[in-house]
Amino acid sequence: MTVVLNLLEQRPAAPRHPEKAHRPDQPVERKPAWIRVKAPGSPQWAETNRIVRENKLVTVCEEAGCPNIGECWEKKHATFMIMGDTCTRACAFCNVKTGLPGQLDADEPAHVAEAVSKLGLAHVVVTSVDRDDLADGGAAHFAATITAIRASNPDTTIEVLTPDFFRKDGALERVVAARPDVFNHNLETVPSRYLTVRPGARYFHSIRLLQRAKELDPALFTKSGIMVGLGEERNEVLQLMDDLRSAEVDFLTIGQYLQPTRKHHAVMRYITPDEFKSYEMIGYSKGFLLVSASPLTRSSHHAGEDFARLRAKRTQD
Repeated sequence: MTVVLNLLEQRPAAPRHPEKAHRPDQPVERKPAWIRVKAPGSPQWAETNRIVRENKLVTVCEEAGCPNIGECWEKKHATFMIMGDTCTRACAFCNVKTGLPGQLDADEPAHVAEAVSKLGLAHVVVTSVDRDDLADGGAAHFAATITAIRASNPDTTIEVLTPDFFRKDGALERVVAARPDVFNHNLETVPSRYLTVRPGARYFHSIRLLQRAKELDPALFTKSGIMVGLGEERNEVLQLMDDLRSAEVDFLTIGQYLQPTRKHHAVMRYITPDEFKSYEMIGYSKGFLLVSASPLTRSSHHAGEDFARLRAKRTQD
């Protein structure tokens, strides 16, 4: 009798973060009392989960391990992550899988639009993995997704949270031409931490990207966010605020970095709620239309309510 071994079935699954596999474990500090979230599992959460699965969609809520998934999915608010679940970069803070991505799904824009309809979203956030393997960084796919949502959900406002499209000429212009309501690109941290935290990106390129988006469409709301607790100094955060205001960014989010695994960047410090409140007040004094700063603040957390506040602030001014 001949026995044939199925080596493919026996091969262990590829690690989620192969580039981090051989890094020494980082300490995981106990979370303070002010960081507590509601566990997912309500009927409304289950319905959101069903719609996401039926449309074969990826969400950053799951892939990045967002602590707010229970609250947001209970309200049928999901942030769609297009262009697959695998990122071409390997940021030290991020829980999204890294590696070589697959081909784009040409039907994905239509699936996202259908899910927006089923969830009844008044405001939708669409983000993506970094796709440095694509000539345009995925800009055309972003534009197609915006167009598909507009066609079937004309009253839904659209927020995009994009990569930096580093060295992709014309990519930003293509996304802005599709007319999202909010253009978001996160700085993630202060420039002194980029080499350790975000080595594939360039701080001033990201600042220029946000500035250029506003130049292309002055009516566009621009937005950026950072995490704190990665070893930054307070004065560096204040300088970052000034840099964003120089680029005429409207909305700033600041949240606590939470370490996904022992292989990721360690939490250097937990910022207190009072410190977050101080950042918020300083942000407003520097001229941001809106500042959201709290331990559990994330880019797309309460995005719909925040967009309504942004529009109201611009009208008042």
